[in-house]
Amino acid sequence: MRIGELADATGVSPRALRKYEDAGLIDSRRAANGYRVYDDLVANRVRNVRHLLDAGLTLADVACFRDCLDGDLSTAPPSPEGLRIARARLAVIDRRIAAQTAARDRLARALDVAGP
Repeated sequence: MRIGELADATGVSPRALRKYEDAGLIDSRRAANGYRVYDDLVANRVRNVRHLLDAGLTLADVACFRDCLDGDLSTAPPSPEGLRIARARLAVIDRRIAAQTAARDRLARALDVAGP
């Protein structure tokens, strides 16, 4: 399938698919006309990449899961490396939330002082 078809099948933009390919997460071959052509099985891999990204991981984090992206991630037992990566990413997200909450609280206090 071509990149537009893969995008339609997975709900992922062609631009994101090119990023996944640049990151080595998916592969394509080139047709005679130069267009990217993907195997039908790549759609599952793309859905798994999207699932991990939606969970808060980065493309670099997802690369560590490269060997299991073709399977069913929802039923696969977590690996020690996968758990380590997920815990580290959760810590980063928690720090960002704390920083944003502190900024919000400062702004709210400033508005309270300024009045209506």
